[in-house]
Amino acid sequence: MSTQDILVERINNLCKEKRMTYYALSYASAVPMTTLMHIVDKSTANPGILTIGKLCEGFGITLKEFFNIPEFEGMEDSDV
Repeated sequence: MSTQDILVERINNLCKEKRMTYYALSYASAVPMTTLMHIVDKSTANPGILTIGKLCEGFGITLKEFFNIPEFEGMEDSDV
């Protein structure tokens, strides 16, 4: 699974866990809906850490909590 796939899966899982729609996440995080949709549909290949940080704020979690899943543990520079 690619880094991009893991990122999208993590966002989707958190949306389910927090019972949030993409619209609610966009509003809570102040990330424009178009930006969020480009991340989710994978047309944005490398979203910035600041954007991911804002999404984390919308979810009410830290960046560490976002990336603290087994799927991210084995990532290497070449996977990014």
